[in-house]
Amino acid sequence: MRVMTTSPGTREASCAVLGLLLVLSSGPALAADAPSREEAARALRRAVRYFREKVATRGGYLWEYSSDLKERRGEGKATASQIWVQPPGTPSVGLAYLRAYERTGEAFHLDAARETAHALAWGQLGSGGWTYSIDFDPAGSKHRFHRRDVEAGQRDPGDRFNVSTFDDDTSQSALRLIMSYDRVTGFKDEVAHRAALYALRHFLKAQYPSGGWPQRYVGPRDPRDWPTKPAHYPESWSRVHPKSDYKFFYTLNDHTIPDLITTMLVAYDVYGERVYLESALKGGDFLLLAQMPEPQPAWAQQYDADMAPAWARRFEPPSIVSVESIGAIRALMRLYVETGAEKYRSSIPRALDWLERSRLSDGRHARFYELRTNRPLYFTRKYELVYTDDDLPTHYCFQTTLDVTTLRRQYDRLGWERQQQVKQAGDRIEELRGAGADERLTVRSHGRPASPSAVRKVIDSLDREGRWIEDGRMKCSQFIRNVDTLSSYLAREP
Repeated sequence: MRVMTTSPGTREASCAVLGLLLVLSSGPALAADAPSREEAARALRRAVRYFREKVATRGGYLWEYSSDLKERRGEGKATASQIWVQPPGTPSVGLAYLRAYERTGEAFHLDAARETAHALAWGQLGSGGWTYSIDFDPAGSKHRFHRRDVEAGQRDPGDRFNVSTFDDDTSQSALRLIMSYDRVTGFKDEVAHRAALYALRHFLKAQYPSGGWPQRYVGPRDPRDWPTKPAHYPESWSRVHPKSDYKFFYTLNDHTIPDLITTMLVAYDVYGERVYLESALKGGDFLLLAQMPEPQPAWAQQYDADMAPAWARRFEPPSIVSVESIGAIRALMRLYVETGAEKYRSSIPRALDWLERSRLSDGRHARFYELRTNRPLYFTRKYELVYTDDDLPTHYCFQTTLDVTTLRRQYDRLGWERQQQVKQAGDRIEELRGAGADERLTVRSHGRPASPSAVRKVIDSLDREGRWIEDGRMKCSQFIRNVDTLSSYLAREP
């Protein structure tokens, strides 16, 4: 093989010529393909306008719709008078509108957020929170006991439904939207402001003395029945589902308590009342109490009043769980960054070690691990508790892929994250003092802007009516992603 050589000067000149040719050949096409700010803003307005005018029910949303809007779904089938609270429903869409307003300054998007906040306020329960859905049909809504009934002087719900759910980030996401909208509007929207403060009072009442929260809330429970104590392994537990009422148990399932901690931190940021910060810190202290001792220093999905892992549904046994342990770790990491309290950080390495040594042979994790033995637990389709995974029910995720390596790296960066938080908080306080404003310790960020290519793809996929259609359906999750892509692009400096 003959090797051709050139002098350094010749190579540099050749590279320069090649680079110039590439710029000349590709530059105009790339520049022409990059969306202008006006094009992105126009697409954003079209999409939001269609969703507001054609899809919304009194400002609220479900999860997905057929392209002709005749089929509507939340977690299940829904009617034209119903909206969904559980993400990615109404609160999630409303927060996307609010981010669009904060990034663009267009009042059109703030009006859309107002409609979602007011829809949620209308459906708020007397117990302070929300259930999974809201029905604007009088025939449906009359069976629920609402905040507006309490404010009208009613005290007894009778047989009307009045159970707030913290499951699946339902009540938490609704409150976070309303609080965020309340802040943006300067606390001048009485509908939103009243709903937020009412919810916060009840969220505080729902918190047990130890700092944990239940999955459902109707009213305060006797604190003497829920003593503050560390988690422990029960002497024995039934391998057959006992059909017990678990809705008032301390609940980490679907990240219930971590989501409540986040919500109370948002409340502190918005209103500056220390009681909300203290509630979040109590929630963190509960996570420390709930961390199991060796040999499984992680977390269970739910705990009974004696702080022992307990059954919930017939496919959720007393066990140590992988997914919710990730959520607990993330909550503790956030509390450390927010406060600098070493107790929140020091408990994490043991849990990470447990996650790493509990991987299955294929690198994934089981959802459930048997108490003490750490053997993966599964169910058959007849809901028999077994150690094998060859006859699993299909409606539930019994095995999952968890990125523990990235979580470990995030833990290693906590010291740096804390330093940045302190610096940004100091800068923010000086900025607010200079403006004569009230002090808040959280610095808000618009995040990284979307790339021109991603924005181009979103714009080009918008149809003539202003819809994003996927497999014949409009999905709120897709709508939220695309709205965020467009609005983050518009947040850049022109």
